[in-house]
Amino acid sequence: MAGVTDRPFRQLCTQFGAGMTVSEMISSRPELRNSKKTQLRMQHDGETEPRSIQIAGTDPIMMADAARFNVQQGAQIIDINMGCPAKKVCSVLAGSALMKNEALVAEILESVASAVDVPVTLKMRTGWDQQNRNVLNIAKIAESAGIQALAIHGRTRADKYNGNAEYDHIAQVKSLVSIPVIANGDIDTPEKAAFVLKHTNADGLMIGRAAQGNPWIFQQINYFLKHGKKMEAPDKIHVRDVMLKHLINLYTFYGEYMGLRIARKHIGWYCKNRPNGEAFRRFFNTLKTTELQHEQIRLYFEDEQRAIKAA
Repeated sequence: MAGVTDRPFRQLCTQFGAGMTVSEMISSRPELRNSKKTQLRMQHDGETEPRSIQIAGTDPIMMADAARFNVQQGAQIIDINMGCPAKKVCSVLAGSALMKNEALVAEILESVASAVDVPVTLKMRTGWDQQNRNVLNIAKIAESAGIQALAIHGRTRADKYNGNAEYDHIAQVKSLVSIPVIANGDIDTPEKAAFVLKHTNADGLMIGRAAQGNPWIFQQINYFLKHGKKMEAPDKIHVRDVMLKHLINLYTFYGEYMGLRIARKHIGWYCKNRPNGEAFRRFFNTLKTTELQHEQIRLYFEDEQRAIKAA
């Protein structure tokens, strides 16, 4: 997820049980490779292998070149994005917009798969809109092109993130192809994870938005699938310490100026369902120094603890 799954967040998710993480989407356009944003998205120092880099674009030759470039930079898996529904991506016919053109999809997949010696995977949706669900066609195209695994979000591009994800089409793809299929979309509890695995017979699950402010979801899902019961929720001190360490990693990775600003959205997600979380989010967004951010998180949890004791 662009703007979310940077290196500090990926490392945090791995710490709590994510089996693999994927980079933020990187444009295939060569003129953007030296931009600060792209350089940060290509940072994988200290991460658990394998290193999966996601690329996006519409030109088969440019996509193949981008794949080769990222492998030279240390990528061990190349993931092709045909799932992003964002307007700025689809407006240039990239992301999930590519699903409208199956011939171009085939050309891109074949070009990238033949360009590198590492596995190439594909992330996509179930189609362009409700009337054009062509995920089965593209799954067959992908397998023929040499794609090694598929991750499928259970919505069309037109759905964006509205309504509920559906898993019937993912199950159909799983029964159709011999390569691994990973189910994605609205998997936000351990119980939902178990249901989706059983319903689709998928080889794995991909967690996205549900991990925002809740990196423990991977640990919780793994525990539930292994033991058949829910693990205890993390206590307040643990949550506080994880938040504080996350902030330090953001400051270190981005520098204090950008780190301070990027920290705001993460703290908003962490506090979303906590007592007085919305009020604290608004207050936290006014803080101008990293020292104040740290101090106020500590005070927030002290106040929360005092309120619980008073009750």
